[in-house]
Amino acid sequence: MDRLRKTLIGRKGGFTLIELMIVVAIIGILAAIAMPLYAGVQRKARIAKAQADIRTIALTLTAYSAHCGGLPSAAGTAATCAILTADQAAATLPTGAGSHALALTQTINNVAAGPFLASMPVRPEGWTAGYVYSVTSGVPDIAATGDGVTCTLLTGACTAPAS
Repeated sequence: MDRLRKTLIGRKGGFTLIELMIVVAIIGILAAIAMPLYAGVQRKARIAKAQADIRTIALTLTAYSAHCGGLPSAAGTAATCAILTADQAAATLPTGAGSHALALTQTINNVAAGPFLASMPVRPEGWTAGYVYSVTSGVPDIAATGDGVTCTLLTGACTAPAS
């Protein structure tokens, strides 16, 4: 009994080096498991942001089309509103590969009927290309590429590019 008492009384508070090493090893293992899961969540969030931005741009184009009677040009030139009269200014849509400048504005009788999109959505972090607007046979499409996928309005989904 004296021996046990001496051991307990003689020991000072704190952790041994082995105990600390075990705790550090456990934390390292948990971090190694959690990091890939976290990276996957971030990737899904960036893809979801791109899809939401594409839908926002599509709604903007729908409002523009309803107001102007047609879609803007995707040739990289200024788009003019088809229903303009002499006292109405032209609407412009800067476009082109990777264009971020989708500022659809329209003035009718000196009263702003836009902008239909206050500011262009910023592409997801880490994506190198912006949102690309195109029109094929009168059907508009908006695409964005990043994280190994291409998101498009026409498909409504994000798919991995064919290799």
